[in-house]
Amino acid sequence: MILSLLTAGAAETGGPTRLDPLELLLDADIVVQLVILGLVLASIWVWAIIVSFSLRMRRVSERSADFEREFWEADEPGRLLGSKRRRDNPFARVAAAGIGELNSSTEDGVRDREGTRQRVALVMEGQVATEADVLAERLNFLATTGSVAPFVGLFGTVWGIMNSFFQIGSQQNSSLAVVAPGISEALFATAIGLFAAIPAVIAYNRFGQRVGAFEARMQRFADRVHAQIGRELERS
Repeated sequence: MILSLLTAGAAETGGPTRLDPLELLLDADIVVQLVILGLVLASIWVWAIIVSFSLRMRRVSERSADFEREFWEADEPGRLLGSKRRRDNPFARVAAAGIGELNSSTEDGVRDREGTRQRVALVMEGQVATEADVLAERLNFLATTGSVAPFVGLFGTVWGIMNSFFQIGSQQNSSLAVVAPGISEALFATAIGLFAAIPAVIAYNRFGQRVGAFEARMQRFADRVHAQIGRELERS
């Protein structure tokens, strides 16, 4: 009986029957609107990075696996290091860096085998680190969004609650009808902040592991190339 009366009363007043995010945004204070729009844009960019990075890592991993197999099966691996392969493949650029340093160090003959071996190792390690940095450069935005977005949403929440208290003071009315809109807008800002932050944190951790694993693969490849170069130096 009581539930029927409450339902009838709500129907007579014409109140909303469900949450409308767009209406909350349009009715919000200008500061809260800016906070929400900024977080929405950040969330869109986060998902764009997630999709593009996933596709890029899959493509790079497949190309690198193909190149590594061809490199060790070839009679003359140096011929695989054409300009297009070096531009499109991190493994090719790592191998090219080592072979390039070997050629530069032995241009006038082998004078210091150990020094040449060390320089080749340093150059290849530096190239591995560079390739990993290039892959991970866009992940910084995910880390930033994951750590900052909740606080930006909290700022919108605090501002909305302050606005609600201001309405109480100006209207001399502390009823729920006065404070509910501002509180709803405030909590909506927090929700959008979490909506942007949670995928960013998950993606950053996941992609960071993938970049670390790929860097380890490149380092193992570099070590094998370095060992092959060392054997060639010993035979010369």
